[in-house]
Amino acid sequence: MENATNIPVPAISVKGLFMSFGENKAVLKGLDLVVEEGESIVLLGKSGSGKSIAIKCIVGLMQPDKGEIQVFGKNIVAMDEQSLNEVRLSIGFLFQSSALYDSMSVRENLTFPLVRHEPGLSKIEQDERIMEALESVGLTDAIEKMPSELSGGMRKRIGLARTLILKPTIMLYDEPTTGLDTITSREISELIVSIQKKRKTSSIIITHDLACARRTGNKLAVLFEGEIIMLGTYQELENSADERVQSFFIE
Repeated sequence: MENATNIPVPAISVKGLFMSFGENKAVLKGLDLVVEEGESIVLLGKSGSGKSIAIKCIVGLMQPDKGEIQVFGKNIVAMDEQSLNEVRLSIGFLFQSSALYDSMSVRENLTFPLVRHEPGLSKIEQDERIMEALESVGLTDAIEKMPSELSGGMRKRIGLARTLILKPTIMLYDEPTTGLDTITSREISELIVSIQKKRKTSSIIITHDLACARRTGNKLAVLFEGEIIMLGTYQELENSADERVQSFFIE
């Protein structure tokens, strides 16, 4: 996306983001991060470092204490709820738990966001969108299954299909491979890459899984004590002399 001066506008621009819980629990301490259009950034950080807090602020689920968050040039921190909801429709958020409704079939889980956000669609159009989303994650045969009948990897894929059904331009992934075996983790990582290439999405991927980070990230950003201390390719981080960065590569 470009502005009036034809200068490309980043998909996401975060500047000076601060977030704390009480006086002595500062989580984000001036976080800066830019995701260009079509780029995939992996956010690495230890448990409790504020990774999930950061992307929840980006999607407007949490309000930062201070800072600016722009999504395609629009400052979401200053938005009212209606404007924020409009921006959220362009952002897909894959929760760590997949967040499927257990009482609904796969078809019903995917129909729900369409009915809520695109009520003008006909039944035929709904079915076409549902099948398109399921095809993108390779699970068209699971359409009538209940979440309890799905494996962990299948639940993750269906959660991703439900996110994709509204055709977001930005994707946020919260620990997409957590709890999955090595083979399934690789499949999910490859699916993330495939979606980015096919749909030209801009993405932030939170993970502590280095194999996932290597496969999915154009760049990796290391979050340490509330700030990004390094941004670079997987190889650049792996070769870094910074002990804080190297700690991610020590088994």
